[in-house]
Amino acid sequence: MSAPARAFTKAKHVVSTAAAAATRSVAKTKKFHGHLITSGSVSPQVRSNLAKSYALCSHVPYARKLFDELPDRSSFLYTSLMRMYVCNGLPYEALDVFAQMVALGKCCPDRFTYPVVIKACGDLSLIDVGVVVHGRTVVCGFDLDGFVQNSLVAMYMSCGETELAKRVFDAMRERSVVSWNTMISGYFWNGCAKEALGVFYWMMNVGVEPDCATVVSVLPAIGSLKEIVLGRQVHAFVEEKGLGKMIKLRNALVDMYVKCGSMNEARLVFDSMGERDVVTWTSMINGYIMNGDARSALALCWQMQREGVKPNFVTIASLLSACGSLHLSKHGRCLHAWAIRQKLESDVMVETALIDMYSKCNCVHCSFQVFAKTSKKRTVPWNAIISGCIHNRLGRAAIEHFKQMLMEAVQPNEATLNSLLPAYTILVDLHQAMNIHGYVVRSGFLSSIEVATGLIDSYSKCGSLTYAHQIFNEIPEKERDIILWSVIIAGYGMHGHGEVAVSLFYHMVRSGVRPNDVTFTSVLHACSHAGLVDEGLGLFRFMLEDPKVSPQTDHYTCIVDLLGRAGRLAEAYDLIRSMPFQPNHAIWGALLGACVIHENVELGELAVKWLIELEPENTGNYVLMAKMYAAVGRWKDAENVRHMLNESGLRKTPAHSLVEFEKNVIEVRPVELVKFQREIHLGGRSL
Repeated sequence: MSAPARAFTKAKHVVSTAAAAATRSVAKTKKFHGHLITSGSVSPQVRSNLAKSYALCSHVPYARKLFDELPDRSSFLYTSLMRMYVCNGLPYEALDVFAQMVALGKCCPDRFTYPVVIKACGDLSLIDVGVVVHGRTVVCGFDLDGFVQNSLVAMYMSCGETELAKRVFDAMRERSVVSWNTMISGYFWNGCAKEALGVFYWMMNVGVEPDCATVVSVLPAIGSLKEIVLGRQVHAFVEEKGLGKMIKLRNALVDMYVKCGSMNEARLVFDSMGERDVVTWTSMINGYIMNGDARSALALCWQMQREGVKPNFVTIASLLSACGSLHLSKHGRCLHAWAIRQKLESDVMVETALIDMYSKCNCVHCSFQVFAKTSKKRTVPWNAIISGCIHNRLGRAAIEHFKQMLMEAVQPNEATLNSLLPAYTILVDLHQAMNIHGYVVRSGFLSSIEVATGLIDSYSKCGSLTYAHQIFNEIPEKERDIILWSVIIAGYGMHGHGEVAVSLFYHMVRSGVRPNDVTFTSVLHACSHAGLVDEGLGLFRFMLEDPKVSPQTDHYTCIVDLLGRAGRLAEAYDLIRSMPFQPNHAIWGALLGACVIHENVELGELAVKWLIELEPENTGNYVLMAKMYAAVGRWKDAENVRHMLNESGLRKTPAHSLVEFEKNVIEVRPVELVKFQREIHLGGRSL
């Protein structure tokens, strides 16, 4: 072949490899690569183009092999390789190539190289390296380049350095729509939704027209702040400009309306969508669940199945949560089967949701079966099964699972202990409560307010106010939250120490903690059980004067009980009649209990009339009424009430007691108690 012909062939191969690179087709690039090898025409320039081609196609091994074989590499080739690594989730490798490029010094990074390197720093949250690279852009004169500045803003936002991002943004000579979008999304993902909206308003004021990416960036901030008026304006802008064709944008609109609590508007957007993906369906399902409409969420699930949309693990977990809240075990089993068919049942989020759903549906044996198949190395399934045991009042099982968790060398977290601590209140087992207290101290969890609150509650309900108050005193006053105060007040109240409970309440108010509904319930309950009538009425008036707290059913129940125990039944009845809402069974029950004590048959009969209407299957109301008739000598009426109870087919649940024996808490019925005492006396161990 003549020299001109060879030159022409070489030029043709160079052009052809460049064209192959532009196609971004791995198959075409491989085919052409094979042809070049067989023809023996793989020159350095051709290899360089092939390396670029493989890099653009994200074929990492071939691109790196050709790159390493090249004696001379251009800045564009280095940049292509680094971009390939970043796009394939390998930012460390990209930084390694950059370090190699700088160390060799044969070619310099350019305005296209630095954005790739800066993105790698952002992906790894390497703020120190990012600052060094930023410094190099200043030295090289690229710090005012728009591409470089946008990448710097994104990098600083990824690293949580919003102030540094703002400095770069403020230094820009010209800001493209990408610059504004990066600031808006960056602020939102760093928990600064208000600042994100501020940038959006600024953008609109300077006359920069938003694009699809702007809308997708700002809608989550609008939803987070529940700025539904602004959300509607953005929605109108989308429709006016015809931007709503992108499914991602429509999904953002649905999500915004969901977070603003406007499910009707979310549904209108949802129904208008010609195409929906799993994110669309999941957003709507989650929205219905968050707004307490679990049935609509399940209806959407069945529609989703009919349309053949494949769910993801978030969809399944959300739907299982809905089934658990409605106690729909049958629907939950169907979802379990669906998860198995979709091969999603082994996802930890789905496993946890299954355990939780079965527990809430009182199918705890199914929870145990699901748990048995889960990976025992993760904390979340253990937390779920412990919570499930607590929900089903299986305190002993919860503690045994916790012990097994420790044996499996799985590290508990705060959520584990918060789930576990109610077990000791269920068992009323002081010895076990002291054991977990020791573990909490040794493991360093006592610094958590939530865990400390749980311990105080456990000790209070186990009857040890000394230990409860000791933990309370160890917590600095400025760290005590409303839940902690409510628990310690309730603890003293349930044991008849009303004066201490009231004193703690006023101490809390003086420390600057505002009481809530639960706190008022705790302190009013304490007054009721301690007979502190004047103090209780004073607190109730204090509550009525607080514009941010309105008395609820529990508060009226406490005051009716307080007045009733003091024999002031007429005042109690007047209070019931003056209530701004319909009294429930608890309020009438408190009045009936007082009528039994003070033998007020007239009011007692009135209370029973309402109670039978509100809860006809509660045998306790019949028993109290019969007891009241017997107390005043109306034996015939007492017999009639018992006859009425028998005729209805209702049966009173037998009472039981919890007795601690050899470090175990045993439930015994009255008929068993004599036998139990005899066996203890004789040293028997059959129980």
